[in-house]
Amino acid sequence: MRINYKNKTLLLITGPTAVGKTEASIRIAEKLNTGIISADARQFYRELKIGTAAPTPSELARAKHYLTGHLSIFDYYNVSLFEQEALAALDAIFSKSDFAILTGGSGLYIDTLCRGIDNMPDARPDVRNMVKNIYKSEGLEGLRNLLEKSDPEYFYEVDKANPNRMMRGLEVFYTTGEKFSDLRKKTSIQRPFQIKKIILNRARYELNERINLRTRLMVRDGLIEEAIRFFPVRHLNALNTVGYKELFAWLQNHGSLDTAIEKICTNTRRYAKRQLTWFKRYDDAKWFLPEEENKILSYIQKERECLNSKF
Repeated sequence: MRINYKNKTLLLITGPTAVGKTEASIRIAEKLNTGIISADARQFYRELKIGTAAPTPSELARAKHYLTGHLSIFDYYNVSLFEQEALAALDAIFSKSDFAILTGGSGLYIDTLCRGIDNMPDARPDVRNMVKNIYKSEGLEGLRNLLEKSDPEYFYEVDKANPNRMMRGLEVFYTTGEKFSDLRKKTSIQRPFQIKKIILNRARYELNERINLRTRLMVRDGLIEEAIRFFPVRHLNALNTVGYKELFAWLQNHGSLDTAIEKICTNTRRYAKRQLTWFKRYDDAKWFLPEEENKILSYIQKERECLNSKF
């Protein structure tokens, strides 16, 4: 069936971790009778249930979900594969509904679906091994120093706590001799459907309390046991994330369990702050409290009426 994308709208519902995106997205999906595509890179992996705050079976039953638990932690994955799968999921949703929901807090994956991605060259195997060895021997600081020298523009904006992003910038530089920042496109792909961006947020103290409470609930529900189970494969990229890294350090006798749990809370709060910094770049977004479902639906309806008046 041929889809008239001019009549279709992708609703991005995003915000910092623990703000309440899952419940808000499901409620709106129920109202609009549509499906949800995940843009949470942690929730792609089916084995990781507790530490990723993955939707529960009862939540998954309330609305059709796509790209949630569709990978194994042993699978290779990148933003290009995500773009292909997310666009296919959109076609499936748009064949039945005028709306689709994209939710999650992984800015790179959100931008990939909304704006498209750059066709960057693959790194040569010798270059990839060289950069990996630098990270192994010199850690994050070694990556930061090299990236600052080779590509100051990308260094300024990259998440300096994310080794994979920095390693990618170095791989491109050493493979091509050109800076990652220079090779990126400056214009977005024009998608054939409308995109409306909704950002959920709370007062800082309230968000921090929710992060601390969620961490305690994760521990109660088996986060420590989950970390112990995956400790033998802790080198996998899927496990290089807040919640697991701190417990892996504890399992290697670096500090106490209480210290590890406190670090999870602290690092999650820092992650939320970085997310908000990223989302503030979306100057075409509307900000709401997660509980403002009626206001969000009213905004969607008004935008829909404006869209219909154009055709």
